[in-house]
Amino acid sequence: MTNASVREFKMPDVGEGLTEAEILKWYVQPGDTVTDGQVVCEVETAKAAVELPIPYDGVVRSLHFPEGTTVDVGTSIIAVEVAGGAAPAQEAAPAAPAPAAEPEQPAEQPAARQPVLVGYGVATSSTRRRPRKQAQDPAARQAASAVQSELNGHGAAPAAPATPPAAPAAPVAPVAPVAPAAPAQRPLAKPPVRKLAKDLGVDLATVTPTGPDGVVTREDVHAAVAAAQAPQQTAPAAQPAAPAVPAPADRPAAPASYDSGRETRIPVKGVRKATAAAMVGSAFTAPHVTEFVTVDVTRTMKLVEELKQDKEFAGLRVNPLLLIAKALLVAIRRNPDINASWDEAAQEIVVKHYVNLGIAAATPRGLIVPNIKDAHAKTLPELAASLGELVSTAREGKTSPSAMQGGTVTITNVGVFGVDTGTPILNPGESAILAVGAIKPQPWVHKGKVKPRQVTTLALSFDHRLVDGELGSKVLADVAAILEQPKRLITWA
Repeated sequence: MTNASVREFKMPDVGEGLTEAEILKWYVQPGDTVTDGQVVCEVETAKAAVELPIPYDGVVRSLHFPEGTTVDVGTSIIAVEVAGGAAPAQEAAPAAPAPAAEPEQPAEQPAARQPVLVGYGVATSSTRRRPRKQAQDPAARQAASAVQSELNGHGAAPAAPATPPAAPAAPVAPVAPVAPAAPAQRPLAKPPVRKLAKDLGVDLATVTPTGPDGVVTREDVHAAVAAAQAPQQTAPAAQPAAPAVPAPADRPAAPASYDSGRETRIPVKGVRKATAAAMVGSAFTAPHVTEFVTVDVTRTMKLVEELKQDKEFAGLRVNPLLLIAKALLVAIRRNPDINASWDEAAQEIVVKHYVNLGIAAATPRGLIVPNIKDAHAKTLPELAASLGELVSTAREGKTSPSAMQGGTVTITNVGVFGVDTGTPILNPGESAILAVGAIKPQPWVHKGKVKPRQVTTLALSFDHRLVDGELGSKVLADVAAILEQPKRLITWA
């Protein structure tokens, strides 16, 4: 192709603070023609599945990673041959024989381009990866490539620092072991991985790295924990091929689970892994307090049936959750200090004057908590529309990362599973979460007589650093009072 150049499309940061994503599906193959804005692959981050569009026209030259591979943000994932003389002038002359080894090209995204996806693109100020070190010995480079290919389907990997089996080379060349000695004193790992290791009590110096350039990944840390807890099952990790054992989730063609007949092992990654880490962090960071109240919601259930017939709610999903959400919003308006967060670095309580209402949703990929932005400002029909859209999007697995960021309080409806109540764990960064139990007929004293009434139990967990017992009790009592007498939605609004 005349005046053609190869452009590398790097894995973008599709959500704030994310460091990696798994390639779920490629929609193009080498030789295919692509156009600006065309979706080329679907990736799963720690928060959601997202489709990635390509930012230029051209012909696909190569796909650097197969489906199922977890790739760091900023790593080139696809090479596209573009035509025209103007484009190459903006690039830093990439080395054509090895396009995947050019992670530092600064001109991947044209400055004037408007994003076509929320959170799309890598910020120009993002941290740049270190240049990959090339193996000095062709034989060692080939051996390292074989190991790394099994890990993530990528080509030639760095030599000695990233591959422990390279140590036997010491008797042949006494000078060779000097190079890996320095990284051994200071293991290479990203800040989130270092924090994870610290939280789990893992010494990074004892972890076998499987990432590029000898970088310790989160999978390596979890593998080290698993090895410590079940030494009899991880004994093969002492073999030379150890990097392939502790990180089965990184195998490109690995099955979803491993069944040995008596046990089934399911790799933890993506949304499930992020949820697990977030819940551990929340449970052991914020001091939780949970309070309960059982309430007669018969009048609320009658109001739900009346609203279903109201023309203002035609085509909208009307259910008890709608009125429970509105009741919580009114309770927050009456007790605004509950809507806050704890800033550990600044040692401040941050009171929010807006409510981004999170709704915990169970999806095939795991539990996610998208939120309704500025829910406090919505009318009841608008809130119903937002709830319906949130649930439908979550069920389809299309919730965007931005929809799961910035939440202030959350509702989790455990009643849909027939559960009476629970002690919910706070969504990280939030101060309160309301669990709603099953609504069912129970004997209840009503107007001096025992009658069957629709009853449910509410549980409110809150961060006791910034919410004391009085404030938490007032919020829970207000929610219960509104659900018992829904006319308070008018008198208290």
